Amino acid sequence: MSTLFPALTGDPSPDRPALRFGERSLGYADLAAVSATVADRVRAVQRVAVWATPTLETAVGVVGVLLVGAAAVPLNPRSGEKELGHILRDSRPEIVLAGPGDELPGALAGIERYDVDVRPGPGGGRVSDDRYDALDPALVVYTSGTTGPPKGAVIPRRALAATLDALADAWQWTGDDVLVHGLPLFHVHGLVLGILGPLRRGGAVRHLGRFTTGGVARELNDGATMLFGVPTMYHRVAEALQDEPALVKGLTAARLLVSGSAALPVHDHERIAAATGRRVIERYGMTETLMNTSVRADGEARAGTVGVPLPGVELRLVAEDGATPITSYDGETVGEVQVRGDNLFTEYLNRPDATAAAFTDDGWFRTGDMAVREGDGYVRIVGRKATDLIKSGGYKIGAGEIENALLEHPGVREAAVTGEPDADLGERIVAWVVASDPQAPPTLDELAEQVARRLAPHKRPRVLRLLDALPRNDMGKILKRALGDHV
Repeated sequence: MSTLFPALTGDPSPDRPALRFGERSLGYADLAAVSATVADRVRAVQRVAVWATPTLETAVGVVGVLLVGAAAVPLNPRSGEKELGHILRDSRPEIVLAGPGDELPGALAGIERYDVDVRPGPGGGRVSDDRYDALDPALVVYTSGTTGPPKGAVIPRRALAATLDALADAWQWTGDDVLVHGLPLFHVHGLVLGILGPLRRGGAVRHLGRFTTGGVARELNDGATMLFGVPTMYHRVAEALQDEPALVKGLTAARLLVSGSAALPVHDHERIAAATGRRVIERYGMTETLMNTSVRADGEARAGTVGVPLPGVELRLVAEDGATPITSYDGETVGEVQVRGDNLFTEYLNRPDATAAAFTDDGWFRTGDMAVREGDGYVRIVGRKATDLIKSGGYKIGAGEIENALLEHPGVREAAVTGEPDADLGERIVAWVVASDPQAPPTLDELAEQVARRLAPHKRPRVLRLLDALPRNDMGKILKRALGDHV
């Protein structure tokens, strides 16, 4: 297999910027040297834990691990003791990489620690990773564990290359691009797309450390060309546009704005487009598959959709039996997304049962996501099969489109939709809403009318529950299973 990072092998340019975190930065020549030092240290190791803070040390550590053909296990610094203990017992890393000042929890006390030094020394070695097999593990990324203990998805080197090259095609991504983001680095979005993506292209990344609209404005007005974020970030951007002219200027100048990890509400799409003339594009992926679809840079940025399958990715929707393909794409028929391609993980670590259950006999991965597809191939995700498919009055309804309709109401700041048992309908639709003005929240009748008018009468909520805030994880995704605690 060819190298994952062509710009780091051979004779890297000493003047070409690679990574910047705050005031600290590394060019390609210095990155090659310091990552080679990490690679030498972990050369005989199979799996390496990385204390994945949003820092230069994390980025250098992961690159060093990949250069020497080992597998990096990114650890979320906010993981609870029980979850972290499970991940360490399951992955059995032989060493943990951290920053010199990081305080590690007791669960890591028995594992050898290596502090990543990002200060380039004289000379510096070079490491080429072109001798490793395409199916060799590159990352072990743990799922969120919403249906049980987190599972370690083993992501091969082939999947990294396939996804990043497919995105380069879809987004016209080149070494001239400069990416800005403020995402965590223990997840596919922030680490693979946000750090490894620019490095594979030979471009640069500027990490904000902590996301702020001021930081976005500063970097986009200082030459950054692309912004990656999650809906929570873009919502804050949309809210700030009126009061921050520098933000409007920076977004207007950006080449590409990308949102992922959850659906971006249509209202935020429209506010950003109206103020800047730029459309945010969405893409769809998950830990096990990396990226599956995206709106293309040269395509129509259609709010509410995640675009078309990426080059090399096969995608189909299947009926409720999990096997019968849906062949008529009408934008209404809901089916489960299944995918095949080089972008897929190879297995759940130590879980052959779960791995076998995740794939069909002919190699399609069952994503558990529900979607509809337009006649021109555009995909719209409507929710998760386990939590977002509501069967009401004989209809199969995706919660996601109802949530988007609710968010268009001016009285709704946040919204989630679930189903609950109903003797007549089978399930009734429940709207969980955070009001824009808690003193004057919207009524159920108002919201039901809005949904019925925008979608269809059978998709209107029958129950309204008002909350002060919706429970979310570190990536901004709503934790629907936790909503039951508020009943």
